[in-house]
Amino acid sequence: MSTLTDLDLILQNARLRDELEPYWDDSVVAVDLEGMPTDLENRYLSSLLAWERAPVLPIAEWFNPPLELPPPEQMGEEELRIRLTYAIRRLYEQNVLLEYTGHLSDRQLYCLILRDILPAQEKRLKLPDAGIHWQCYDPIADEETWLRFYATQGEREEWADETGLKLPPRERLPFPREMPQDRA
Repeated sequence: MSTLTDLDLILQNARLRDELEPYWDDSVVAVDLEGMPTDLENRYLSSLLAWERAPVLPIAEWFNPPLELPPPEQMGEEELRIRLTYAIRRLYEQNVLLEYTGHLSDRQLYCLILRDILPAQEKRLKLPDAGIHWQCYDPIADEETWLRFYATQGEREEWADETGLKLPPRERLPFPREMPQDRA
């Protein structure tokens, strides 16, 4: 494995800056590039370039062939559980990490994947450390789920102090499951 010399890093930096020129805006300027070592700056600029060039596709089309799941009403519980495990593993292979799933039954999670995740239009970045963390509840519209199952005691108390509302009871997750974890 060869290491890049300082000159190689500087030349790579110049090439990346040239390629990013059409996309340059305040979001790039907001980061202090001058304070970064050149190799770190090059990784950052490479990720920006990958983001700008990444296609927006339904997540189902990130797979070859596209990931298709049968309708849940066509399956019994055991087959659905097998298909759900398969879908979760395949999504993980594409760096789509599902979070906060323990309040959902297998059927509910399967339906969420089928209805919301697979058709979602997202930028497909082919970088090892670029992934999507999909929260399987809406933290704004469904505060009660967060408060009941996921919020720490400190977060619950802070919420109660800020809103003046009564806290819902804390509950154990009805469907705890082992999920693939971030590779980082």
